[in-house]
Amino acid sequence: MKPILFTLALLIVPAFAAVSSPEKVDASKSKDSASAPKPYPLKVCIVTDNDLDSMGDESSFIHEGQTVKFCCPPCEKKFLKNPARYLAKLTPPSNPGAPK
Repeated sequence: MKPILFTLALLIVPAFAAVSSPEKVDASKSKDSASAPKPYPLKVCIVTDNDLDSMGDESSFIHEGQTVKFCCPPCEKKFLKNPARYLAKLTPPSNPGAPK
């Protein structure tokens, strides 16, 4: 019975990890304009507004076609709890007084 459970665990755990982890940015991939992610426009962490290198090496991944960057791995986790809150920083504010 144990060998069967062990075999199932070896099959299920990697499949779950592949589904739940965000896509890491890989600069070596081809630059297909149709599927290329949007560039990250900020010079700071999307979560804390700290310099990207303030906590060591920056990290980044692609979330729904948008590259997002962080100053540290804990910021990635915080972002994933409420992405809409932080992605709002990438949208310019609307100007209600602008001519239409």
